[in-house]
Amino acid sequence: MKQYLDLCQRIVNEGVWVENERTGKRCLTVINAGLTYDVANNQFPLITTRKSYWKAAIAEFLGYIRGYDNAADFRNLGTKTWDANANENQAWLNNPHRKGTDDMGRVYGVQGRSWRKPNGEHLDQLRKIVNNLSKGIDDRGEILTFYNPGEFDLGCLRPCMHTHTFSLLGDTLYLTSYQRSCDVPLGLNFNQIQVFTFLALMAQITGKKAGQAFHHIVNAHIYEDQLALMRDVQLKREPFPSPQLEINPDIKSLEDLETWVTMDDFKVTGYQCHEPIKYPFSV
Repeated sequence: MKQYLDLCQRIVNEGVWVENERTGKRCLTVINAGLTYDVANNQFPLITTRKSYWKAAIAEFLGYIRGYDNAADFRNLGTKTWDANANENQAWLNNPHRKGTDDMGRVYGVQGRSWRKPNGEHLDQLRKIVNNLSKGIDDRGEILTFYNPGEFDLGCLRPCMHTHTFSLLGDTLYLTSYQRSCDVPLGLNFNQIQVFTFLALMAQITGKKAGQAFHHIVNAHIYEDQLALMRDVQLKREPFPSPQLEINPDIKSLEDLETWVTMDDFKVTGYQCHEPIKYPFSV
């Protein structure tokens, strides 16, 4: 929690105004931020200075694991996070590759589970990583990337948190996640939850111990219409102690994650928080 608040305060104090072409808004911006999450001791990085909708964050990442490309599938899991980008992003609505309502195109999980090779075949990046880690193999390339510049025109949004690298030291699994762009008031807590949960899940299904997760952000920003709420409301609040995440121990394989797992298989205990803050979302 302290890491999050420190980054917010740093942006308020040191940020530089940058015009964002996609949204037509200015962002108060800093470059290069790093956060570390103690997954081994289950210090779940859930924001307590406002209400955080952690189930939606986990549901979204579960959709990535399943390779979903339709906002309706994400809604069925319990999150509406892709509704706007799939259906309200004017550039995507004008894109001839869009297949219709709720279509997201070849973004995020599609790339992770079905990366298209030049010969037309598809590569399942996540399956390779799970297979290797389950055998105790770390080839220094246990990398899952959603960032495919050759297919940006085939999706509604370039990935923000785009690459996840797993490292195995003995029987302890570590994760390093890279993010090119971060809407700190709205997106970062989602991203924190996802990085933490991804390492916890991967350790569980590969039979390894979870270590630390390292989260690197290149461009961290607060939109101009979010600044007053962050500076005058959220940063004035005292945080509560960190909660803990409980994951159903019956989740033992990638196939489990692909098939029967729902949000009922995740539980957060010891969560106290302040009232919600309705930050504006920029499409």
